Amino acid sequence: MKTVDILLTHALVLTMDGQMNQYNPGAVAVTGDSIVAAGPEAEIKKEYSGKETIDCGGKVLMPGLVNAHTHVPMTLLRGLADDLRLDVWLMGYMMPVEREFVTPEFVRLGTLLACAEQIRSGVTTFNDMYYFEEDVAKAAAQAGMRAVCGQTVMKFPAPDAEAYEDSFDMARDFIKRWKDHPLIVPAVAPHAPYTCTEEILRETAELAREFDVPLHTHLAETAFEVENIRREHEMPVIPYVKKQGLLEAKVIAAHCVHIDTGEMRTLLHAGAGVSHNPSSNLKLASGFAPVMKMLEAGLKVGIGTDGPASNNDLDMFEEVRLAAFIAKAVSNDPTSLPAPTALTMATRLGAQALHLGHLTGSLTPGLRADLILVDISPLHNSPSFKRSQDNAYAQIVYAGKSTDVSDVMVNGKWLMRERRLLTVNEDELLAQAADIAKKVDSFLIAREQSVLSKLIALGGSMEQEAFEVQVKVKITDGRSIVQALKRPEIEIVRYRHYDQHDTYFAFDDPLQGRLRYREDDFLDEKGAVTTTRPRLTLLGQKREDSFAHDVLLSRSRFFAPAAQSLRFYREYFKPKVETSITKDRERWLIKFKDTEFFVNVDEMTEPALGHFVEIKSRTWSRKDAEHKAALTTELLALLGLAHSETVTSDYIEVVKSIG
Repeated sequence: MKTVDILLTHALVLTMDGQMNQYNPGAVAVTGDSIVAAGPEAEIKKEYSGKETIDCGGKVLMPGLVNAHTHVPMTLLRGLADDLRLDVWLMGYMMPVEREFVTPEFVRLGTLLACAEQIRSGVTTFNDMYYFEEDVAKAAAQAGMRAVCGQTVMKFPAPDAEAYEDSFDMARDFIKRWKDHPLIVPAVAPHAPYTCTEEILRETAELAREFDVPLHTHLAETAFEVENIRREHEMPVIPYVKKQGLLEAKVIAAHCVHIDTGEMRTLLHAGAGVSHNPSSNLKLASGFAPVMKMLEAGLKVGIGTDGPASNNDLDMFEEVRLAAFIAKAVSNDPTSLPAPTALTMATRLGAQALHLGHLTGSLTPGLRADLILVDISPLHNSPSFKRSQDNAYAQIVYAGKSTDVSDVMVNGKWLMRERRLLTVNEDELLAQAADIAKKVDSFLIAREQSVLSKLIALGGSMEQEAFEVQVKVKITDGRSIVQALKRPEIEIVRYRHYDQHDTYFAFDDPLQGRLRYREDDFLDEKGAVTTTRPRLTLLGQKREDSFAHDVLLSRSRFFAPAAQSLRFYREYFKPKVETSITKDRERWLIKFKDTEFFVNVDEMTEPALGHFVEIKSRTWSRKDAEHKAALTTELLALLGLAHSETVTSDYIEVVKSIG
């Protein structure tokens, strides 16, 4: 008789192996970090004796669950911003708070909190993507969990990297030092096609291939993302990333909500794994992933919780149940995604999707001893029927709860015994998390009181005040101005023609100013749109002074890139009043007496207010403003407008005055 370290007996053993073997009563033998044998209890006891023998009391003994996609440090952001669209949630709240608070210490605390939650719910392996990912790895290893840890790389500044090159170097260094760890598989994680350049996608794929590690990314999560990729690159998401060489790596593709059968075959041929995230996709209204079609195509599809800020928990029992229910509802077929298949996705298929099928995912001799005990005797899961072997899977999937998990082992070591955590101090973690929440609350409360603060929080904003000398005159049409600009005293530096679409946001507090979202559609000689430039400008209410001929000096303009849609900014800033203005603008940059001015000839089309000519110049000093105001008066005379009545308001004020 052979001696093993641990012999687990008197259990309903669900191996979740390729043959879906189950044994009741069954037993599992463990030595070191690996499973030695699994089978009928009588046969195992004949062949093995244990240094320690554990009576499982009739509980289900099965592989630990595999959380195929998450962002575990975001436990500290759980419940921060809910009931928002994905882009508003991510760009308007998550990223600004992360830039302010995410540090290695934040990441370690959030990860340990997540590990406690996952261990309690029977998760033994998780696939993560975040910042300071080495600190995620350290915390996960400390807690004793198995994890794929992907260092995030993207084109935006991040909490751990000012530039793409910094995060890429961090990923390379992390991978080199953790490559052969017994619990942690290092990975690189280009966040998504819409947050990465083509160069980033190519170089991260090359890095993953160089070290033979996984590449974790988000693909085709929302219809908006898919539409943008089609518009910008004239192809769907999966062909686009394939063109960048991404699929030459061991890809773990999170979501894949909006892909067709051709894209599924492409992922299959590339050997990519997919993570289905039902709760997150429901909560963020991302859509219903075609899970059954992916499985029928042969794809390895696991189940993930996504981050606890978009779910809002790490409960894999809930995810497995939802995955089965959603598949049935979407297909209008109650036989879709039956319980055995759903549980396989959370174990063996999930491990294979993470490219870890050679290590974990089933109770197969030679694989690591990652296993859990689940009590199926509580009131909510009684009675138990034995008529069909599928009943055991149905009990776990349809009636089981994370609180039914009593014991968890990873790599041959117990992380929880009789519902007592052994590797993390739960009470201490909860107290620290409460302190973080108070600080984040204070930050957001202060930010919400200022439109400027919310603008800056989006990232990339330029806290830059621009002073402007300007004058505006109502005219019959612009032909006379075009002719006057040909005078020898005026040098034309540049000419542009575009349709200008302005949307002004006004707020309850007029001291906040107005926020203008502007899209300039640049037109060619035939009037066709060649490119579009979106911009955000926060306009102050204050007029600094006025000069001769009603030339005005205005100030308080703060600029920001407008990388999101108008709908995004509407939902993010929540204006009290919204006003739209459209105009056809011909703009000349000219030099007059060695001084640059912009001359705009505008036709207001929405509302239809006719033609205006506008002269503007930037300035940074009062003396310079006075000089430019005098030149502006001379320019008006050259343009034949010396005696014309000026308009002393911005276009938005003109529109307001007419109701």
